[in-house]
Amino acid sequence: MRKHIAKITAASIAISALSLSMPAFAAEEPAAEEEASGPIDVTANVTFVSDYRFRGVSLSGKDPALQASLTVAHESGAYVGVWTSTLAENDGSDLEVDLYAGFAGGEAITYDIGATYYVYPGVSEFNYVETTGKLGTTVGPATLGVLVAYAPKQNNLGDNDNLYLATNASVGIPDTPFTLSGTFGYEDGAFGGPTGDKLDWSAGVSASFDMLTLGASYVDSNRRSVFAPGDSKKSVVLSVGLTF
Repeated sequence: MRKHIAKITAASIAISALSLSMPAFAAEEPAAEEEASGPIDVTANVTFVSDYRFRGVSLSGKDPALQASLTVAHESGAYVGVWTSTLAENDGSDLEVDLYAGFAGGEAITYDIGATYYVYPGVSEFNYVETTGKLGTTVGPATLGVLVAYAPKQNNLGDNDNLYLATNASVGIPDTPFTLSGTFGYEDGAFGGPTGDKLDWSAGVSASFDMLTLGASYVDSNRRSVFAPGDSKKSVVLSVGLTF
């Protein structure tokens, strides 16, 4: 069975690293400017995190990690992209590359349907595919969302499947660059650990200054890190990101 590489991103900021946002094309902009922007939007991001966490579990052995992403989105809502991060070395692999694609849209209620192929160069027996569905809305100053992620049965998951359910919320503090955020997730299946299921949660704050985003989040889970089983589960994750 795959050694439960349950990747856990630094939830609060790193909703920044993995977030996919629709390109905005304001109807009131002059036609010439619309033509200049075109139907394609390309976004790049580079982030340094003090601990690479995905769904509550550290994949960097609680060491710092460097992450980068590139997303190409069409005004129709279709997008493709790649995201990568350094890891704690695992059977010869110290890099993760995620290839993703999907379709996003909506106004009062937003949606995002996609799929991700998780690739671990040099250790192909860890690669797997996961599908995702997201819904989001705003209530006053708050943005609320739900996520369903499902990895069907695959050889690299020990011929098991995996289900992850999560909620998230964020609130921008008026007249400041600060945003408060929190997540709560439940996982059952191949990445659920010895008991077959696990919980994870986080609470954080981020501040955006033009292209720069700074973040700090408390991340915890009822499962210990697969790379550092003697460490405590909880951690404060710091991040610095640049978006281009």
